[in-house]
Amino acid sequence: MPKESVLILCTGNSARSQMAEGLLRHLAGDRFEVFSAGTRPGGVRPEAIIAMREIGIDMSAHRAKSVDEFISRSFDYVITVCDNANESCPIFPVATKRLHWAFEDPPPPSAGEQVSLPVFRKVRDQVNARLTSELETGVFAH
Repeated sequence: MPKESVLILCTGNSARSQMAEGLLRHLAGDRFEVFSAGTRPGGVRPEAIIAMREIGIDMSAHRAKSVDEFISRSFDYVITVCDNANESCPIFPVATKRLHWAFEDPPPPSAGEQVSLPVFRKVRDQVNARLTSELETGVFAH
């Protein structure tokens, strides 16, 4: 039986969606084929890499990707993790289950690591809790 596929979307694909991708892969093992993308991708934030490394997940090879890279592909689930991505999410086939989980937008790079890293940790922990809960309650079931 083929793996279910999940696309996690955010605006920049620089923090929340990247952390969610890493966490879902970690929590669900090989159950899903997991991708993340952005509606206006930037670069993966160093604070996201640091926050994930702290819990044993290596995202150093991740890159920000545009949702356009995935537009012709079908997914079982599309999860938006910020309001902007939810509003501008492209249309996917009817069989795709859309989920929206809004998480706080970490401070901009100009805020500095001292200010932003605690927020990245908080968002990481919130995403982890949400994914753990959803996996336990069976939201990822057709």
